[in-house]
Amino acid sequence: MTEEERIRYARMLAIPEIGKSGMEKLRQAHVFITGCGALGSLTAMYLAGAGIGKISIADFDTIDISNLQRQLFYATTDVGKSKAETLAEKLISLNPDCEIKYIKKMMTPSSAKIAYADCSFIIDATDNPSSKFMTDSVCHELEIPYCIGGVAGFSGQVMSWSPGHAGYNDIFHPQGVESGFTPCSLGGVLGPAAGVIACCQASETIKHLTGSGEMLFDRIFTIDLLTMQSHTIEVG
Repeated sequence: MTEEERIRYARMLAIPEIGKSGMEKLRQAHVFITGCGALGSLTAMYLAGAGIGKISIADFDTIDISNLQRQLFYATTDVGKSKAETLAEKLISLNPDCEIKYIKKMMTPSSAKIAYADCSFIIDATDNPSSKFMTDSVCHELEIPYCIGGVAGFSGQVMSWSPGHAGYNDIFHPQGVESGFTPCSLGGVLGPAAGVIACCQASETIKHLTGSGEMLFDRIFTIDLLTMQSHTIEVG
């Protein structure tokens, strides 16, 4: 580790659960983030800041002025640009030591199988249940752990999975898609609610990669900022 890296990651190195060995694990990891909106953009920035060696991001959408209320890493001058490409530029600017790859297409089961193949951890930051079902199915097939988050209004929820634990499809059956979170284009989302869930997704990623703490396996963390109540629900 260079002197610049020791300074850059000084606060990470000072955490007993991470330290030098944990930083090395983060630097060797490859994390894939599906969705570059409110959840994905913030999660990606935290992970780049934390020194993840390689981060891949995917989003087919472009930046709309309605996104800026919660997707804070895009500017008014970015409206109309690709979310994935613009976020990639932000990530490189934050930490040029991170290898960044972006995909400007909607992920499908076939493309996800190829894109996820060499990854250490998958983050689903999409805003619709069908994409989350796909992430669960592909990750089950490839046996790659993931973290899925969702937000609506003042509320959010997040869960993680690895082989041997309950997955998204086990908890939210595809026939019950209507009960999932409403896409942001149709429903309201409080920016800070998305921020809380994105922070949880970034934390779950770092914990998994460094072997720290207790993951949200067989559990769903929920929070309602309107009442400031949070719950961890056992589902396994």
